[in-house]
Amino acid sequence: MAASYLEEKGYRILERNWRWGKEEIDIIALHDNFVVIVEVKTRSSNIFAEPEASVTKSKQRILVRAANAYMNYRRRQGEVRFDIISIIVGKEGSELHHLVDAFYATRS
Repeated sequence: MAASYLEEKGYRILERNWRWGKEEIDIIALHDNFVVIVEVKTRSSNIFAEPEASVTKSKQRILVRAANAYMNYRRRQGEVRFDIISIIVGKEGSELHHLVDAFYATRS
């Protein structure tokens, strides 16, 4: 669902479930001269918290390491952006939210 949404918005999907050791990136895409690293979070409800809230600082560091590995492995150049797509699947249907530039790669 997330990949289809991104394609409809003009993103070109490069990889799905790309793994480097124990680390994984759900979707890697190209959009507006950015390599976009997308973390997808799906839940059946948002009663306790929005799905994107589970992308902790620790998870962000893992995604940054994996993105660096991907860029080096594929010898890609360019800017990297980190997005989160949250999907809530309920009885009434699905609701998708796309957070562009959800976080920035920082040292810590």
